[in-house]
Amino acid sequence: MYIPRSLISHLYLNLLRTHHPLSPPVLLLVALEPDALCACRVLTALLKRDFIQHKIQPVAGYGDLAQAGERLVRPMRTSEGGSGGVVVCLGVGGLIDLGSMLGLDLDPDTAGEEDMGGVEVWVLDARRPWNLGNVFGGQPSSANTADGSDQALQTFKGVEKGRIHSSYKPGQGGIFVFDDGDIDDQLSAERDAYCALEQMPEMDEDDGASNASESESETEETHEGSPQQKKRKSWSDREEGEEESEDEDGRPAQRRRSNSSTSIPSTPSRPKPRGLLSTITGDESSASTSGIVPQSAQPGKDLSARTLRRRLARLRRKHEAVLHRYYELGTSYSEPISSLMYSLASELGREDNDLLWLAIVGVGSLELYGRSMSGVGISCRAIDEDNPTGNSFPSWVGERGERIRQILRDEVRRLNPPELADSGRDGNRGDGQGIIPTHARSPTDTSIRLSPEPRFLLIRHWSLYDSMLHSPYLSARLHIWSDAGRKRLHKLLAKMGVSLTQCKQSYTHMDMDLKKGLRQRLLKYAPVYGLDGLIPPAVSVTGQRDGWGFVRNWGFKACLSSTDVGVIVGAILEVGKSGVATIDRGGSWDRAREPRELIDEEGKAEGEAWVSRFWEAYDALENVDALKAALPTAMHLHRAILRTGTSLLEKKQIRHLRAFRMAVVKDGPDVSLFTHPAALTKLALWLGEAIAEQEREQRGKLGKGGKGTPLVVAGLNEARGVYVVVGLGGGGGVKVGGGQDEKEKHEHKEKKKREREDRRAARASKKEEKAAKRQRVRNDDDEDDDKEPETEEEDTESEEDDDDDSEDDEDDDSRLSAASAPARNRFGIAFQEVIEETGARVRIDSFEHCVVEIRKDDLAAFLEGLSMKAVIG
Repeated sequence: MYIPRSLISHLYLNLLRTHHPLSPPVLLLVALEPDALCACRVLTALLKRDFIQHKIQPVAGYGDLAQAGERLVRPMRTSEGGSGGVVVCLGVGGLIDLGSMLGLDLDPDTAGEEDMGGVEVWVLDARRPWNLGNVFGGQPSSANTADGSDQALQTFKGVEKGRIHSSYKPGQGGIFVFDDGDIDDQLSAERDAYCALEQMPEMDEDDGASNASESESETEETHEGSPQQKKRKSWSDREEGEEESEDEDGRPAQRRRSNSSTSIPSTPSRPKPRGLLSTITGDESSASTSGIVPQSAQPGKDLSARTLRRRLARLRRKHEAVLHRYYELGTSYSEPISSLMYSLASELGREDNDLLWLAIVGVGSLELYGRSMSGVGISCRAIDEDNPTGNSFPSWVGERGERIRQILRDEVRRLNPPELADSGRDGNRGDGQGIIPTHARSPTDTSIRLSPEPRFLLIRHWSLYDSMLHSPYLSARLHIWSDAGRKRLHKLLAKMGVSLTQCKQSYTHMDMDLKKGLRQRLLKYAPVYGLDGLIPPAVSVTGQRDGWGFVRNWGFKACLSSTDVGVIVGAILEVGKSGVATIDRGGSWDRAREPRELIDEEGKAEGEAWVSRFWEAYDALENVDALKAALPTAMHLHRAILRTGTSLLEKKQIRHLRAFRMAVVKDGPDVSLFTHPAALTKLALWLGEAIAEQEREQRGKLGKGGKGTPLVVAGLNEARGVYVVVGLGGGGGVKVGGGQDEKEKHEHKEKKKREREDRRAARASKKEEKAAKRQRVRNDDDEDDDKEPETEEEDTESEEDDDDDSEDDEDDDSRLSAASAPARNRFGIAFQEVIEETGARVRIDSFEHCVVEIRKDDLAAFLEGLSMKAVIG
């Protein structure tokens, strides 16, 4: 079931009404990523204010999620002696069947009246595609009583095709997905197809066998009695052919397999029927299903069982094709869950600066990890011909991301109004001139302000030179990895009038006149070097500050931007604070020497180390001193990214395979640092930006027809004998303003409509000729007995032709929409296919399906098989 955006507070208000001191604590399952961490902070703040007990359980991957389900969730069920409760999944579970993963689904033969035991699972996840079993199913088995009684209907009053209405009363348990607007707006076809499949009767082998015998007998009768003999393939033969083709493929849709000892859950697939909105018996279900099948036969004629089964099979294939196309699109990202949590706080009237800041940090973190509506890939920039000025500041998900940022800017203005005493001094401080703030207004200032943040890295805590040098944006466009690129950077600084002596000292200690004029000089000279979008544009006439970032002060103690906090928190999760003390003492830090880094083939000790870093990052979000103490860790990580990326490019170790580019990190001083998937992803994003810029300079556009060349980066974990592999999409970007695409789509639909009408007219003419010919034969031979079989066969042919037309139209529409849509990351699907074909020893445990672990000896065969797959949608 899913909660529409307009009812986002419905479940929380019910929890608030029904909670009492003896209620079980709310269990929070949180992914190890900044967005989920910020959402967890927002939710725990709401629970603390309402005196609701809660427990936080960090989850590193699917293995941890299964263990949490076995140890924490399953004992909550009433059948296990528990009293029910609420489980909140933040950044986990959106792509899998949570009922089976958390141990809430029992064997249908032994399931009682409440198979979920009064446990409610709230799912908030920005990853797509959704598991449609969670979205449109997820009800406890009380809906499967199928006795047609009023009690069964009353149990799920307020649920329509999986959509929760305001009249729904929680308390029976179930899986509830929080919709950010995509389900209502974009999944109407998948919703209808899923619900139709849920209500269809199952077709077993006995039905196929009886259908085959019927087909043979009817074929013999037709062969003997009909004057016109046509060789037709029976429905059973057709089904057998499809089963054989499925066997040849060797893989059911969206099945995740691995031959490693770690259990790998299934990826999105249609789960076992849970009787969605079905309170009728099996006989009534068959009758109702056949009743809704469109009939082209004459009203008074009874159709044979063979025809009904054929229609049912055709309708089932049609609906399954809709779900299959949805899952085959690839992965993408929608609205950050920290933004959804802030929407919940706003709906409850609890918004304040602390919660707003957490939402801002969570939203900004998605761009740091390359997460957009095209999956994990390089930053989505508009194509040059669509955006010749380059003034639109890029965002993580195109227009939608910019709308969310604009809402956050409005919230900043609303919760942080300027004081009358300070309004006259804004011009002197530079707030009205767009100067980058580096300090607070007063010792007690904890406000959030808008700031024209340039695309530099940690500029307030680094020197201007180092901040520009380690910026992925500048590194790619100036070719920082080469000597010529360093010279271009020096020339840019010289034209701006900033000496190397000034720019290599701490930014806060630079000359005040240089800092005041820095933004204007960047706006003047950045376009000369192709750095459009390096800094946000000036304030518009209406006062809008499009593209401006966010800065918060903690008195005179610290001044941090939201990007700074996202970088620091991410570094704590990926590296940990254990290296900070070593760096402060002046020693060379080596992550491989950590005592927690044990040789474990399954990665259990490594996962425990990652979970322990979760609490360090969790505390740092509310402790500015901890954030400042972790700054050396963030700087060390990005220095390693620059060193490793430069080495790979200079030595030309990036190979171009058939479907993607390939880089392997297996030696160097920082190789042990990139055993964490998130750190390796940041390195891959740095390389991807550099490769995309090279493609633009050489060809004038991105490779692969403007979609960009995908990139695969493998990092060696010598202690465990595996490679961590990350696959990035090409980053073709999201086109802003698709007016031309809509026009082409409309013209295409009109053309297909005219062609469809012409085909129908031709078939009608042919049908009339056949009817006239049969009438002449009947008049000559007086054979009226052949009338009914002929008519049924003719109707069947007509129905099949109409269905073929509709399927062709749907395929054309899907191809057209796919051509105009962004190229999504399909590495997760390609990984599964290669695993089954090559038998490589692979462990898939990350919530990011474009991340896998491969045995050291199997990497070559795995990459060879992967090069033949379609890795972008």
